[in-house]
Order: sequence, then structure tokens, then C-alpha cells
Amino acid sequence: MGKFGPTEILLVLAIVVLFFGGKKIPELMKGLGKGVKEFKDASKGESSNTESSTEISKEEK
Repeated sequence: MGKFGPTEILLVLAIVVLFFGGKKIPELMKGLGKGVKEFKDASKGESSNTESSTEISKEEK
């Protein structure tokens, strides 16, 4: 239990198409892709900010 096979995946995709329709799915995927990209960019930006602030504090000492 808990494993998804090809039948379950096709069933979920069919339900999504029924709920949203064929024309709305590309818009949903585009929005999802933008959200993932923004999340990745934000996580990279935080790590670079942390590194630069650490370097500044080392230089001050």
C-alpha cells in the first residue's frame, strides 16, 4: 500500500482533466513552474546572503 502504479497515475490525470478541462491545465502547469523557479531562486539568494554577511563579519574582526 502507498505505491502508485501506472493505473493510479492515469486515474488521477483523468480526474484532473475532468475538473479543470484541457485548456486550463497548461496554465496551471505554467504557474506551478514559475512558483518552483521562484522558490529555487529565493533559496539560492538566502544562502549567498548568509555567506556574504559571514565574510563581512570576519573582515570586521
